[in-house]
Amino acid sequence: MAKMRLFLRESTVGREPLAVSMSSVKAGERVLQIGGGDPRIAHAIASKAGLTGLAIVVVPNEADANRVRAFTGEGASSAEVRVEGLDRLPFENDAYDVIVVHNVEGLLAGLERTVRERALHECLRVLRPGGRALVLDAGKPTGIRAMFGGAPKRDAAYEAGGSTTGALQSAGFTAVRLLGDREGYRFVEGIKPRQGSN
Repeated sequence: MAKMRLFLRESTVGREPLAVSMSSVKAGERVLQIGGGDPRIAHAIASKAGLTGLAIVVVPNEADANRVRAFTGEGASSAEVRVEGLDRLPFENDAYDVIVVHNVEGLLAGLERTVRERALHECLRVLRPGGRALVLDAGKPTGIRAMFGGAPKRDAAYEAGGSTTGALQSAGFTAVRLLGDREGYRFVEGIKPRQGSN
């Protein structure tokens, strides 16, 4: 029994959360995160950019900003946390290599439709050509949440409109696809077209 417990502990040591791995952020890249989501995940993604990169987390209100700034656990980063309107990002065109949208708590569905459309158009605008956006949606529940919590709550109107996949396609992202549904996340990816591509 003790050996089994030791094996289970050792098998998870050094393993980063899947949401961080799926972001595919590399040292030196410029990463913009929209929404605070789980501050542990937001900081872990930001730390992947390293000292030579740039990591900014944009949230819609001070409460979310304070929650992200207050995180001091393992993986805490020096990410800049800013409160901005999600539909009017104050950044240059093509400024970021990767955008991660934390949508597990329904950030996108909670926005009024036209605001959501403008917010995703802004994400497209500030992403470099060929850059990728990754949306972290709520996936199938795992662990105790799966036993007692049931399926994640979804906004019916948002789902009827094509949910995240449809929203990214409408904003102009290409190669939009569901990468998987694991560890409580549904990973949806879209790419900003390169100039001159259809």
